[in-house]
Amino acid sequence: MRRKLAATFLVIEDMLATSITLPIEMLNLAESAAKGHDRNAMRLNIASASVRREAVKTRSGFTLQADLVLDNIAHTDMVIIPSLWRNPRPILRKHPEIVAWLKTLNEQGTTLIAVGTGVCFLAEAGVLNGKAATTHWHYFDQFQRDYPDIDLKRQYFITQAGNIYCAASVNAVADLTVHFIHRTYGKDIANQVQRNFSHEIRRPYESTSFYDDKYRLHPDESIVQAQIWLQDNSQREIFLKDVAARFDMSVRSFNRRFKAATGKTPLQYLQEIRIDMAKDLLQTSNLSVSEIAYKVGYQDIGFFSSLFKKQLSTTPSEYRSIVRAKLFSAGS
Repeated sequence: MRRKLAATFLVIEDMLATSITLPIEMLNLAESAAKGHDRNAMRLNIASASVRREAVKTRSGFTLQADLVLDNIAHTDMVIIPSLWRNPRPILRKHPEIVAWLKTLNEQGTTLIAVGTGVCFLAEAGVLNGKAATTHWHYFDQFQRDYPDIDLKRQYFITQAGNIYCAASVNAVADLTVHFIHRTYGKDIANQVQRNFSHEIRRPYESTSFYDDKYRLHPDESIVQAQIWLQDNSQREIFLKDVAARFDMSVRSFNRRFKAATGKTPLQYLQEIRIDMAKDLLQTSNLSVSEIAYKVGYQDIGFFSSLFKKQLSTTPSEYRSIVRAKLFSAGS
């Protein structure tokens, strides 16, 4: 059975429509082009969603009718939050249910992508605290005042922190969409889409982006793709021999090339991804330690706790107490 990738685009009043319509058109072209090469290529399940069933009026003056309401969505692989026109605070105050929904999705490991001032929804949800982010240049100073715990990267158009991506503008989200197309369908399809939507030669994604050190790219393209696969599937049960086979390597060759490229074995890399996810959930959610262990890919809470303590020299419960004490003292 062919796997599907579910991408949900939020529809919010006063949004800049192009911040979702452009990525949708690019993704549709990518899927069509990929199917032309491989009938078993990844299928996309693209849907729009809003708080209520009523049509939403965008900043351009026309209305958009979403396919779904938020209450209908129990799971999605990816959410794209549009940019809002001018001051986003009135819309933020109007929709606390969006903020709560994004918190829940973050706990599930959903990829969250926000454009321009739409980044404020993620900031309100608390999922960007202590992490890198960017937003539209016009809102930099206000964003810094409103969210001092977020590491605002003014010099970058795109930031990545774990499962969360921020794009400063519509042009930046176009570049980010090409990046995700590359991840999903490969370099050739990504280049084809980029040629169709941009007549000029754009700067590479890496040159305009800030991303976690552990995800930094390197020349070994096969290992880059293996890293991406491990990131996208880290919550599943993973066997090293299956991952090596997926990328046409023996286990020995896969281990050797992976360590040469990243400085870590595949297992160490996977464990770091999972522990980073757990740290985030311990700080931002009220899930129990056993629930968090399960969500990040471990069935055995004892093994998870010992691995966590080995990496951080503290237990998951102690870590939660420490980081929350710091948050409360900073906010007092």
